[in-house]
Amino acid sequence: MHQLPSATTVLQVIPDLNSGGAERTTLDVANALVQAGSTALVVSEGGQLVPELEASGAEHIVLPVKSKNPFTIWKNASALSDLIASRHVDIIHARSRAPAWSALRAARRTKIPFVTTYHGTYNQSNGLKAFYNSVMARGDAVIANSRFIADLIASRHPAAAAKISVITRGSDLKSLAPENVSALRQQALKDSWGVPAGRPIVLNMARLTAWKGQKILIDAMVNLKSMGLKDPIAILAGDAQGRDGYVAELKKMIADHELQEQVRLVGHCADVPAALALADVAVVASVEPEAFGRAAVEAQAASVPVIVSDHGAVPETVLAPPETCEGERTGWRVPPGNAVALADAIQNALLQPQDARREMTSRARSHVEQNFSVETMCARTLGVYASLLDQAASG
Repeated sequence: MHQLPSATTVLQVIPDLNSGGAERTTLDVANALVQAGSTALVVSEGGQLVPELEASGAEHIVLPVKSKNPFTIWKNASALSDLIASRHVDIIHARSRAPAWSALRAARRTKIPFVTTYHGTYNQSNGLKAFYNSVMARGDAVIANSRFIADLIASRHPAAAAKISVITRGSDLKSLAPENVSALRQQALKDSWGVPAGRPIVLNMARLTAWKGQKILIDAMVNLKSMGLKDPIAILAGDAQGRDGYVAELKKMIADHELQEQVRLVGHCADVPAALALADVAVVASVEPEAFGRAAVEAQAASVPVIVSDHGAVPETVLAPPETCEGERTGWRVPPGNAVALADAIQNALLQPQDARREMTSRARSHVEQNFSVETMCARTLGVYASLLDQAASG
């Protein structure tokens, strides 16, 4: 693997630094750069993760890069070009489409390598959308966060196929291990959620947006209640990010079905390991394909049985028949949008014998340790940077 020079300066560009997989990956890579003796710069509009980023030794610069306004994108390109020149930036790495257009223009002006990470499936319903999305395949290196996404990029942008590197998202597996989460942290979080003692917890950790499938999970809780299973309590832990209308819809569903004792909306959860340590089962109910699915990986790392919607990159992260035999299962996969199937899977998970549960969660933890560590993700990303710098030096 190519070695990144310690004096390298890398600029990552992302719309904001609130909760999300792309945002967390940005922080992880920035931290790895600092630890490697390099300079890590991040441009965004800010957000709740900025203090953590800066605590790692990285630097945050505010620009309106979330805007899709063409004039703002053009102005951002000029600002990024000036930043590249003044801070002697060696590589610019874009993690979303609007800022990627600014970053591409700045990279070409300043003649430095341009890297993109294709973090999502990106709706491509017409020619204009296809052109807008194409910027994510215009990098000198294009990172796909799953084989599913790599195949999608290659089918949409054949010219980019030779530039694709598959680097799956990594998680801090040590912090997620249940033995590293104190009882005090768990109790504090449980008290803040208002969960009575003895209630099995069905955990859904996802930002509150329709495609993440919170409504499907609520419908599944309706089914469980009708089956006489009233003890399980679903915790919907996620930031609404301004989607007040959607939150109102969820609250209405809960009230209409009299599920106030079965479903809790608890907002953003900062202590993910403690939340998982409390969970009896984790649910990823997405109704659109996940580009990767970090929540499912983190549940497995925390030894929590996991149920996921069966599409997107899920077969890469959660092993189950028919792709593997029953003895290699690491979780359950259900048809997307099927509340009845989800309810059945939740029931199966909660009623699973303890020996079978321990065997499955042990397999799951081994699976993620071998494939989805933050150390592997960061090492491979820095390797992409080093390879591009070597090419530039020799070319």
